[in-house]
Amino acid sequence: MPAEGESALLDIYRTLDAQRQNELLEFARALAAPVAEPCREPRPPDESVVLALRRLVRSYPMLERRRLMGTASALMAQHALEGRAAAEIIDELELVFERHYLESGSG
Repeated sequence: MPAEGESALLDIYRTLDAQRQNELLEFARALAAPVAEPCREPRPPDESVVLALRRLVRSYPMLERRRLMGTASALMAQHALEGRAAAEIIDELELVFERHYLESGSG
C-alpha cells in the first residue's frame, strides 16, 4: 500500500494532461538525480577578475549561469569602472557562487 505522500502524488498525476504529466516526471527525475559537487580550483595569486570568473564557472558547472551573471556583471563593473580592488571583487564572486550553490539545494 502506498504511503500518504505517494498516494497524493499519484492522485495529482492522474488529474494532469499528458504534457503536465511529463513535466511532473521530468521535475521528479531532476530532484532524484545525484547532486554534483563543485570542483573547486585553487585561487592563484594575483588572479584577475575575468580569470576568477572563468575559474568559478568551471568550479560550479551545475549552476545556471544566467542567474549569476547580473551580480557578476555588477561586481566586474565595480572593478573596471569604480576601481575596486580585484581581490575584493574576487572574494565577493566566490561568495556569490557559493551562496547560489547552497541555495540551489546542491550543498
